[in-house]
Amino acid sequence: MRYTGSVFKKSRRYGLSLLENNKEFLKGKKRTTAPGQHGDKKIKLSGYGEQLREKQRLQYMYGINDRQFRRMFKIALKMKGNLSMNLLIVLESRLDNLVYRMGFAPTRRAARQLVSHRHILLNGKKCDIPSTMVSLKDTIEVKEKSRTLPIVNSGEIIKPLPFVQVSADKKGTYLRYPERNELNPDINETYVVEWYTRLI
Repeated sequence: MRYTGSVFKKSRRYGLSLLENNKEFLKGKKRTTAPGQHGDKKIKLSGYGEQLREKQRLQYMYGINDRQFRRMFKIALKMKGNLSMNLLIVLESRLDNLVYRMGFAPTRRAARQLVSHRHILLNGKKCDIPSTMVSLKDTIEVKEKSRTLPIVNSGEIIKPLPFVQVSADKKGTYLRYPERNELNPDINETYVVEWYTRLI
């Protein structure tokens, strides 16, 4: 099942901002150690443990379960080029992620909800499946009636990244695949590839 609990708690557990805005560790939220009474103890992870941790970090960051992750990895396997980068490209090409990247929602969870509630158009047509894979040059937009929603006009909206183009009327285009330096530098996707290569 997909995790629906506290993102802040998971961010503390993995020592990483899963919201990618560092909000979980801002002033006033001083607990930076892992949750639990032994959270301040440093644990040296084995190679297996590091692979598992990185896989879980990506899972919680993108809001997907293990079955979905396996499917994403199999898609990446069929692509040409670097496998670890291809995995990130596949994850970034999900509809809910691109809605978030274009700044139509403050978090990926909010983006997923916008898609599920049919507020988003993909190439001019309604699409309510957050895991839909978006192709290059596809257009994503917020329905005209939905552009006044508080979640769409939140003050916490992120600035769109260079691989997407967004206009003032809440319309965006997936221009190109992201480059590694445009994505989260704290993730070690090589460990994730090693984890799934061992299982397949």
